[in-house]
Amino acid sequence: MTASFVPVLPEGDWIDTPEIVDAHRWDRSGWRPAGQPRGLVVARSVADVQALLRQASDAGIPVVPRGAGSGLAGGAAATDGSVILDLSRMNRILEIVPRDRLAVVEPGVVTADLDHAAGAVGLRYAPDPASVAISTIGGNIATNAGGLRCAKYGATRESVLGLDVVLADGRLIHTGRRTVKGVAGYDLTSLFVGSEGTLGVVVGATVKLRPLPSTVVTLGASFESVDEAAAAAAAVGALDVEPAMAELLDSATLGAVADHLGRVVDGGAYLLVQTDGSSARHEAEVIAEVLRQKAISVEVAADDARAEQLIELRRSALPALERLGRVFIEDVSVPRSQLAEMIRAVADIAARTETSIYTFAHAADGTVHPLVVTPFGDEQDERALAAADEIFSAALRLGGTVTGEHGIGALKRRWLDREVGPDVAGLHQAIRRTLDAKGILNPGKAV
Repeated sequence: MTASFVPVLPEGDWIDTPEIVDAHRWDRSGWRPAGQPRGLVVARSVADVQALLRQASDAGIPVVPRGAGSGLAGGAAATDGSVILDLSRMNRILEIVPRDRLAVVEPGVVTADLDHAAGAVGLRYAPDPASVAISTIGGNIATNAGGLRCAKYGATRESVLGLDVVLADGRLIHTGRRTVKGVAGYDLTSLFVGSEGTLGVVVGATVKLRPLPSTVVTLGASFESVDEAAAAAAAVGALDVEPAMAELLDSATLGAVADHLGRVVDGGAYLLVQTDGSSARHEAEVIAEVLRQKAISVEVAADDARAEQLIELRRSALPALERLGRVFIEDVSVPRSQLAEMIRAVADIAARTETSIYTFAHAADGTVHPLVVTPFGDEQDERALAAADEIFSAALRLGGTVTGEHGIGALKRRWLDREVGPDVAGLHQAIRRTLDAKGILNPGKAV
């Protein structure tokens, strides 16, 4: 690091105590960049963010924005000489407007907290990443996070109406609107969603709320093999119904989850399906009939408590695997028609590279999570990287993408160019330079 840098903040805190800085310098991906950050800014207001970015821009100091640190691609990991910008204390729900079905929030609001607050007035915030209990709205926006209900309600972008963003030079801008429709000018809101803190820092968001469904039905189906489960998921996808979620877990993942929860789970694969809305019961009956053609067993949850137990199987997948070793987490996405082929490709890759790969998927939208797990202490396993490279190649070969919802971060940059090509990659860089000429915002991430 070069000369010291101590920002002057209106309300926030500057912390350079090594133990505290170290506790904030990594995200859930486990990526450990070399070097040491300069310190940590705990922002409490928009003015704090503006003040930091003005001073950092003048000094040429990199800034790494951070929410809850639940990201899985290294996007919030702090690099050498950077300042960590912690936005988690900006956590107020500023407004909920039932008549307009929207909320205005600060970036540090926990996703589940917004959903619960909306529920008090008969509404819901639809995006629900697996980290819903800890992830923040700002982090979800930065990565365009997905979730279990993506099949019906889309990723985070589909629920963002407008943003308040502080640019690299400290200017505060407002994008989007509070109306249902709006086509004035370029869609800058969508540009910032998924930009991983490289174009500006989100300090506020106006988000769409939806009515709570009148009925929710949850089903769990066990299968002999993951191939049969994937075929059943494809059959459900071909129906004239729209499930809110359809989640698939393979045998290895099921075993890890069973050990983690202390609960026996039958079969070699599991499919969790949920329907909601006024036609939920009819749709569930239609889906159950299709699942019974291939499943060992099909259970329709008798009550909310049992439904939560079934959903817990899916939400516990990542915590269960994190107990086993270092988890290299992927989130490739393929056309739904190629889901079974992608899962078969992952199994072949695991055998060929002699790696332990656990697979679960958002089966309704074609997003596959192959997780390469290496033993603790073996963090440089070249076989894991080789397996990841083959997984990305398989996804692209099947018409898919190298990331469906976690973002590029630091860990997937070398595969991004392969997907988008040199012309689009150059356009990405040009947009980034336009908004951050000095390159201080989350350098080394995303594009």
